[in-house]
Amino acid sequence: MTSHTELQNAVEEFVAAGFAGLQMRVSDEHGDWAGSAGISRLGEASRPPTDGRFWAGSVAKTFTATVVLQLAAEQALDLDAPVTEHLAHPGLDKRITARMLLRHTSGLFNYTGEYLPDGTIVPGIPATGKDWVDARLRGYQPQELVELALSRPARFEPGADWSYSNTNYTLAALLIEEVTGGSYGDQMRRRILEPLGLRDTVLDGDVTDLPEPHAHGYYRFQDGGEWKVVDVSRQNLSMLLGAGGAISTTRDLHVFFAALNSGRLLPAPQLAEMREPHGPIGYGLGLFVQELGPGITVYHHNGGAPGGYGALMYSTPDGGKTLTAGLTMGDAAVDPAEVFPQALDALVRVVFTGR
Repeated sequence: MTSHTELQNAVEEFVAAGFAGLQMRVSDEHGDWAGSAGISRLGEASRPPTDGRFWAGSVAKTFTATVVLQLAAEQALDLDAPVTEHLAHPGLDKRITARMLLRHTSGLFNYTGEYLPDGTIVPGIPATGKDWVDARLRGYQPQELVELALSRPARFEPGADWSYSNTNYTLAALLIEEVTGGSYGDQMRRRILEPLGLRDTVLDGDVTDLPEPHAHGYYRFQDGGEWKVVDVSRQNLSMLLGAGGAISTTRDLHVFFAALNSGRLLPAPQLAEMREPHGPIGYGLGLFVQELGPGITVYHHNGGAPGGYGALMYSTPDGGKTLTAGLTMGDAAVDPAEVFPQALDALVRVVFTGR
C-alpha cells in the first residue's frame, strides 16, 4: 500500500515537471485520499481545490462508449452492422460499423485536425494556437463537425488500420440519439449520471463556464513572433460532443470508472468487449489497456481539453482501486507532449505498483 506521504510526493513531483497544478484522488478498499500541488491561479499561492471542476476532455469517450455498449446489450443496435442503418449522413461509408467508431478503425478524418506520419498537419476546425484561442467560445453543432470530417479524404479504408479521431465519437453520440430517440445529454443523464449521483459532471450543451470551485488553466501560444499566455478557463464544451466535451471532478470520475469496471454499468460480455485491446497502443472500445508489469493491468482513458486542462482516469480490473485527477498548465515554456509521458508513468506506477 502506498502511503499518503508517498502519494503527496508523487503529486508534487508531477507538478515539478512543468505543470501549474494537479488535484488527484486515489480510492481503494481503505477509502479515499485526495491531495493537490502547485497553484490554482497564476500570481497566487493557493493550491488547486481537491474538489474542483475541470475540463476533462476525452474521458467523455468512455461515457459515450458505455452507452453504445448498453444499447448493444439491449439489442437496440448491432456493433458490427453498418451505422448507416441509423445515420443517413451523405458521404458516410456504408462499411463503417459502431465497433469501428468506438475502436478508432473507421478511417474517418479527425475534425480537430490530422497529424500525419510524415509531419504534415491537415487542419480541421480551430483546435490549436491563436486560431483556437480566438474561437474557443464558439458553439458548434455536431452535424457541422461530422460534415467537415466527411468532406475530407479518409485516412484509410474502414477497418484497415487504426487512427485516433474525435469524429468517431461525435458520430457515436449521434448514433445514440438516433437509436434512442432522445438527446445525447438526456441519455447520459438517465443511464449514467443520475444513477451514479454524478452531480458535477456535464457532457453536453453550449457551456463555456466552469462552475466554482476550479483551478485556472493557461495556454501558451505564438501570436506572430511573440509568445503569449492566456487564461482559458472559459472554453466551449460543444466543440467535442461525445468525444471530449466534459466537465467533471476527481470524485465523479472515480465513481464512474469504479462502477464501470466493477460491472455495474455493463453486462459481462459487453464489458469484456470494451476491454479487448486493439491497434498499436492497446485501445479497446472507449478505453486503453495497459500492462504495468507481470500481473498488473490497468484500464484508463485520459483527457485533454484543447488548451490548459487535462484529466486522468485509471482503474484496476475490478474497479477496487482508481486514480483520477485534473491538471492545469501554467505559463512555463514547456511542451506538454514532451514532459507528460514520463511524469504520468511515474505517477501511475507509484499508485498502482508502489514503485
